[in-house]
Amino acid sequence: MIAIIFIVIVAAIVGISSLVGGGSTAVVSVPWWSLGLVLGAFVAFFAGGIYVGAALSILAMMAGFGLSDRPFWNFIGETLWGPSTNFVMVSVPLFLLMGEIMLRAGLSDRLYRALNIWMGRWPGGLLHTNILSCGVFSAVAGSSVATAATMGSVALPYFEKTHYPPKLVLGSLAAGGALGNLIPPGITFIIYGLITETSVGALYLAAVGPSILVVLLFLAVIFWYSHRLDLSSGGAPVPWAIKWASLADLLPMTLLIGLVLGTIYAGWATPTESAALGVAGALVLALVDRKLNWRMLSESMHATARTTSMIALILLGAYFLNFILSSLGIPQMLAKFLTGLPIPGWAIMLVIIGFYLALGTFMEGMSMVITTIPLLFPVVMALGYDPIWFGVIITMLVEIAMISPPDGTVLYVLQGMRRQSGPITDVFMGVMPFLTVYMLAIFVLMVFPQIALWLPQTMM
Repeated sequence: MIAIIFIVIVAAIVGISSLVGGGSTAVVSVPWWSLGLVLGAFVAFFAGGIYVGAALSILAMMAGFGLSDRPFWNFIGETLWGPSTNFVMVSVPLFLLMGEIMLRAGLSDRLYRALNIWMGRWPGGLLHTNILSCGVFSAVAGSSVATAATMGSVALPYFEKTHYPPKLVLGSLAAGGALGNLIPPGITFIIYGLITETSVGALYLAAVGPSILVVLLFLAVIFWYSHRLDLSSGGAPVPWAIKWASLADLLPMTLLIGLVLGTIYAGWATPTESAALGVAGALVLALVDRKLNWRMLSESMHATARTTSMIALILLGAYFLNFILSSLGIPQMLAKFLTGLPIPGWAIMLVIIGFYLALGTFMEGMSMVITTIPLLFPVVMALGYDPIWFGVIITMLVEIAMISPPDGTVLYVLQGMRRQSGPITDVFMGVMPFLTVYMLAIFVLMVFPQIALWLPQTMM
């Protein structure tokens, strides 16, 4: 509902501008019936579940023919060619391929087993293992859904004969999955950097502090529930010899993280080059573990191609729509309107955050970023906020959307992986405490933006 109200406000701005002659000449004398048709189609397409890439392209065509007299079809090829040949975009399929190879090489199972040996004696030990193993896997996967699916398949069998509440188990795995894009090398940062022309390396550096903050808040939630529900481990102490031996299972993942993130932070490689190094490293690790074969490689590449194609179609459709909106002058008018309101900038930012929280309850995270950033980014810049800080905030909001009932993708992934049947409301209820502290982390970053900005300012 908030999203629809926001769209209506934008429509009103365009209509008023057309009547008074302000803004771009491209929107002068805009027929109200055409504007209403485009807005109605926007709501109908996304409410009806039409493929996002197709919906965006059709909306762009409707907006172009209905609201402008410019021959925009002469520029479609050039508009789509730019993002499709951008060097940064190459990193998306490479990071996805690296995660697929690691999933099929069995490295995630070794990671979970090793962390469980070290944390099993903590109150709620397996729940802490869920969060930390997801966090570590996120540092090479770059995807929330991949993180939740991979670590969920590994972790859920461990809980079948334990006393842990199913809601809390599923909630911790969903929260861990929500780290997939926030912890570098998250793919959302790449898309945001591509759209706004912001340094992806700086975004990765800025994500370190907020990632640590969110992980600590998640662990605090687990500690609180462990004390309240008396979730003590009760197991025998693990000998130190076994603990030290388990570090061998952490070595492959540690090497891969160092290869990918270490080269980025050290300035030795761009994100695209480090993604290529990560794929090479994953292949070597799979070969050492004797898991590398043609079938595994074929399945990994097939899954990567499918996901990459989906992202590419959405991105191209969004670029087409953004080109039409920019030619109409809508982002500039919206920025001028909002910055001219008699309220402080932080209040407008709260409205933007609330808009994304509402939008995330029914719209997929990646689509949410691609369709809204070109419209709202000029507003945020006009308010004086740092684009790197805003990129971290947007990524956190995307992750919240991934675990927000009733349409959070990660929630349904985990529900489908349950071995013991139960309602989807178990996942909804279990994730709510983690969802609350995730929102708290966003407001902490609003008050203390240096949590995100200190590292890129120091190292760059």
